[in-house]
Amino acid sequence: MQTLDSVISIANANVTGLEIRQHNAITTARYEMTACEMDIVFYLLSLLKKEDRVGTFYRVKVLDLQHLTGRQWNYHQFLEATSALRSREYVIEDNKRILQVGLLASAEYIKGEGVIELEVSEKIRPYLIDLKRNFTSFRLQAAFSLSSKYAKRIYQIASQWKDKSESRTFTLHDLKVMLALKDPKGIESEQYTKVSMFQKYVLDVAVSQINQNTDLHIGYELIKKGRSFESIRFQIKQQEPQQLPLPFEQPLDDSRVQMARQRLAELDIKDARLIDQILSEARMVDELFAFCYKLKTGKIKAVSNPGGFFLTVIGLRKAQSGVQKKSVTNY
Repeated sequence: MQTLDSVISIANANVTGLEIRQHNAITTARYEMTACEMDIVFYLLSLLKKEDRVGTFYRVKVLDLQHLTGRQWNYHQFLEATSALRSREYVIEDNKRILQVGLLASAEYIKGEGVIELEVSEKIRPYLIDLKRNFTSFRLQAAFSLSSKYAKRIYQIASQWKDKSESRTFTLHDLKVMLALKDPKGIESEQYTKVSMFQKYVLDVAVSQINQNTDLHIGYELIKKGRSFESIRFQIKQQEPQQLPLPFEQPLDDSRVQMARQRLAELDIKDARLIDQILSEARMVDELFAFCYKLKTGKIKAVSNPGGFFLTVIGLRKAQSGVQKKSVTNY
């Protein structure tokens, strides 16, 4: 039976340096996930702690996940994602055994609250929370900022080698298996069989997103054997990430306020009186997150002063031109 103290929420998350740490067996395992599934997994990993008891439930608030990622997933996409995570397996192999294991033991939606309670499969827990040796660490905000599922996976892989100048050499076969583009048993059809297509739709997209949005700057070298490309090696440098840290170490209410302050700073809204007024009303904070999401995704037409536009939208500033009035109507 679930008890209140067995439910872990964002308020109790404790992520040292705001990093996710993953055992390398997970990083290099073969699994396939959508971008939505990966966002849920990254969020879940940020909540895990070594001292958590068996049967711990982790609360994921859907709206907070959307605000953090800048992407909007609908209810059915979340249902599909958690259902897939329940059934999809990790394959972890070493010299002694092959482990086939799912990530989630259960996923429960709390109706009317926009909350998902997730339970981790106990068989996989040691790989997720054993941080003593052989782990990969990568920044949560960077992982969230990548929209390509291949960028997310390659970022995980590259992070394993971030303290060195380059990764080990992977065969293209092994990398494609890790990216779920190739079935090692040969039952399913291989994707992007032409190297040029693999570069265009996977590697180059991943490199571009990682270099623009994360703490890593990567490149890659394709290595030939005879006339054909057989292997790949990633060059990796660390760089200052552009994202502000995500405030997971703070209580939920404080975390939400800090995220709102960050969004107001991005909109260049600096007036202390206006900031206090916006932060004092939950409705305005919700509208702030929605506005920033629509601005980021192009659902709001570009304006010369997005901060002023937002203040007009929420009624704290009068529209000063016919164009702006029209924009507010369209919003």
